[in-house]
Amino acid sequence: MYFIVVKFKTKPEWTDRWLDLVHDFTEATRKEPGNLWFEWSRSVEEPDTFVLVEAFTDDGAEPHVNSEHFKKATQEMGQAVAETPRIVSRQVEGSGWDEMGEVSPS
Repeated sequence: MYFIVVKFKTKPEWTDRWLDLVHDFTEATRKEPGNLWFEWSRSVEEPDTFVLVEAFTDDGAEPHVNSEHFKKATQEMGQAVAETPRIVSRQVEGSGWDEMGEVSPS
């Protein structure tokens, strides 16, 4: 699977509107056959920074970056980011989340 984490630092005037800006992109991506997850979080230390954690099947990553909604979203995001987003993108073994062995409910 392809496991991807992207950090987006937003311009001050876009921080509170970021999730609205990426809403349609998020919904369209989640409906892709090769999407395993597509989840947004907001940094606790840097409230103007949003973190996207996403994963695709081995066959799902290429159709994603070639999709119309991806192309549209990447063009629209430019107006709202304060700097070039930072990314980690790797092909890894597995097909989903594993359980963490060090922590369990008590």
